[in-house]
Amino acid sequence: MKLFGSSLILSGTALGAGMLAIPMVLAQFGFMISSALMLLIFIGTTYSALLLAEACTKTKDNSGMSSVAYLTLGSKGKHFINALFYLLLVCMLIAYILGVGDIIHKQLLDVGVDISASAAYTVFSLLMGVIVVAGKSYIDKLNRSLFIMMVVMLFIVIASLFSNIRLDYLTQSSKYTANDVVQYSAVIFTSFASMVVIPSLVIYNREATQKQIRNMILLGSVIPLICYLTWLFAIIGNLGTDAISQFHNISELISAFSGQSAWLKVVIALFSALALVTSFLGVSMALYDQNKDAVTNNKLLAYALTFVLPLALAELFASQFVSMLDYAGMVLVFLAIWGPLAMVVKVRRPDFPHLQTEGSYTAAGGDTALIATFGFGALIFISWFMS
Repeated sequence: MKLFGSSLILSGTALGAGMLAIPMVLAQFGFMISSALMLLIFIGTTYSALLLAEACTKTKDNSGMSSVAYLTLGSKGKHFINALFYLLLVCMLIAYILGVGDIIHKQLLDVGVDISASAAYTVFSLLMGVIVVAGKSYIDKLNRSLFIMMVVMLFIVIASLFSNIRLDYLTQSSKYTANDVVQYSAVIFTSFASMVVIPSLVIYNREATQKQIRNMILLGSVIPLICYLTWLFAIIGNLGTDAISQFHNISELISAFSGQSAWLKVVIALFSALALVTSFLGVSMALYDQNKDAVTNNKLLAYALTFVLPLALAELFASQFVSMLDYAGMVLVFLAIWGPLAMVVKVRRPDFPHLQTEGSYTAAGGDTALIATFGFGALIFISWFMS
């Protein structure tokens, strides 16, 4: 069950802000082009995740991303990876904090309770932080429950929306160029960014075999892909590309369904909140482990660095939900693609001094797959500069 739970942590981390941002970002391209782009990015991110798992399992004395980076890339490489890892995790955490605050504020306002978004996300973050500090087994159990609830909500929403789907909406697309498709790849890329939790999950599943590690990552990656494609199909099929392209935040997307059914609006809001909470759990777990590995063993200080600091930064970026995902996408290229690539090149050398052979995993594909991964990273990196 630990491995299945770990797959759900991977899936839950991916199914967060990206799930909500995808229709707003991709609607202009129509359903078919959006699906093809999503499939391409899924393949690239999944293989990168497998490379990171290989680097983690083949490195002796692995206690987190920082230690793996040090043993494979040296002191300078460790500092570079650590800086990027912090930047990425904090950007993602801010995005989820802002998303949760927006949803809680809007839903409470609907029932006559006026609590500011900042107050809502502050209380939420500090309480969830207690669970993260308590340990991975608690995160695993809570995440399983939340993820199952989220999937149930998703199926309820999709079943409700399918009856109103218009096929002509699915063939619609606004005016766009190939440059536009490349430009928005960064946000989609971030939507599959669950590989940040892999160092933590490799430690959590030290006794797992090669095949189990691979299957854990594959399952954890396929679940978000299926959910994203189904969600995109239902949303575009109901609202059409023109209407969706006008939305600026999550609450506007949710409000678009209020005319169809009041209960549907509530279910979508609950699903959105659950998606953000599961992502928050995964990313905050990764950040907390990184702080314990690279900064301090003091739980209180690690808690403050993991939860209080992002809260302070969230106040500065209160209206930048999609933008925070965009920034995270640029950082993720280095950390989740080129970083693991460099680590794997090092651990595959016959003279690598810190090699762990027992229970280690090797990603398939050889040098050809490594070259393709480098090219995939270049595509995503270019997309960030075009946005």
